[in-house]
Amino acid sequence: MKIIIYVYNGMTMLDAIGPYEILRHMNDTDVLFVAEKPGNIKADSGFIDVNVKHSIDDIKSADILLLPGSTIGFLNEIKKKNLIEWIKEVDKSTKWTTSVCTGSILLASTGLLSGLKATSHWKPINLLSDFGAIPTRERIVEQGKYITAAGVSAGIDMALYLSNKIVGEVETKAIQLTIEYDPQPLFQSGNYSNADENILKTAEKKLTKGAKKELGLLGMIKNTRNILNMIK
Repeated sequence: MKIIIYVYNGMTMLDAIGPYEILRHMNDTDVLFVAEKPGNIKADSGFIDVNVKHSIDDIKSADILLLPGSTIGFLNEIKKKNLIEWIKEVDKSTKWTTSVCTGSILLASTGLLSGLKATSHWKPINLLSDFGAIPTRERIVEQGKYITAAGVSAGIDMALYLSNKIVGEVETKAIQLTIEYDPQPLFQSGNYSNADENILKTAEKKLTKGAKKELGLLGMIKNTRNILNMIK
């Protein structure tokens, strides 16, 4: 089974690496990181690079396609006509097309989620409606072969959910044990619906700070004020 994870400058690293760590343990799988062009891809933190060997020109089909998200980098990706066409082309062959965080907005920009429910990170989730998708505040949303996950850490849960569908409960539980995924959070503040107002405001400040940093790192997205307003 060929699994393609599309990566790009400004992506949130855990969006890609979390699912990768699950999916790579499934039997008979080949996981490839693919970028628009081969070379180093810089994460939104600015501290981590991924050396990608495969480009979208090399890969035209997959059993599973995964699109990770980012703070604002996805806004640059949705402008790339060649990327949009590539996603639609690969989707023709997939058994599952998936996303994590704002990767669902990139996926929605292709038109593939038009009229379908989808989730995303809690802050920019309403942007999904700009592309005809139906914003749905759930951890994981399945619509036919399309599976979208909420923000960042939800990608791990989505990958386990997908693994269970593909290889079954026993192997998926073994994979979960292999990575010792046994979340026991110190605080119950990881869900938008039960976070206190002061926690929401503090989180929003952190997102804005991260967006400003990412704008400086990418240096390629115009209309900075409008972009920052989206996540305030």
